[in-house]
Amino acid sequence: MFQSEILFSLSTLRTVLDILLVASLVYRGLLVIRGTRAAPMLTGLTFIVLLYFLAKPLGLVTLAWILENFLSSLILVVVVIFQDEIRRGLTKVGLHPLYRREESKLVDRTIEDLVLVCARLAELKLGALIVIKREVGLDELVEDAAILDARFNRKLLLSIFLKESPLHDGAVLLEGNSIKAAGCLLPLSFNPDLDPNLGTRHRAALGLSERSDALIIVVSEENGSISLVWEGKINRNLDSSVLRDLLHRVLAVPDVKSEEQG
Repeated sequence: MFQSEILFSLSTLRTVLDILLVASLVYRGLLVIRGTRAAPMLTGLTFIVLLYFLAKPLGLVTLAWILENFLSSLILVVVVIFQDEIRRGLTKVGLHPLYRREESKLVDRTIEDLVLVCARLAELKLGALIVIKREVGLDELVEDAAILDARFNRKLLLSIFLKESPLHDGAVLLEGNSIKAAGCLLPLSFNPDLDPNLGTRHRAALGLSERSDALIIVVSEENGSISLVWEGKINRNLDSSVLRDLLHRVLAVPDVKSEEQG
């Protein structure tokens, strides 16, 4: 009797644990797709599933057969439809504190110089793409780029985006407080909900942000506006102070040398 009670308790515990794990996965999945184009897609997919369960009782044989064949490949359908969201979700799992590596941070002085360069580029209406690496590796971006491995210097960064520069059309990759590479090509986003008035630079920035945790600064060549793209979202029309605050909030670490001098 006592042994059967123990077995029943273990079985109940496993069931509760199973339910909690599934609920946690579903909740995390909903957080990943919240506010993205995947949300209405999930609603549409849920409607199709409900329609399938209603088709048979209502005697809609043809509709039930079509939906049954469609849902038989449900896993493949989900992977194809939600591939960007699945990639982003797996990336976030890899960035869990249990697995995370040391993140590339920027000191206060580098952020200040970066903001000054962006403000100058906006004033001159020079288009620019500046990628700030965080934890996800971006080695694929430098395969066909010009490797610089130079200490961060605002004059060097500004000169790269001058129209006379052969590298001005590509993106610059920053790693920590160094300029890793220039002339990088970024993957484009094919999000149909993106504002059609946004150009290739914004689509490229959004495309990379959908695949990594990088921050991307975009300076528009048309109107000189500054945008910060992060986690698949675009923060547009930023002034220098707002850009500085956002970069400090996400990236900054104290400048040890400056503190020692102070």
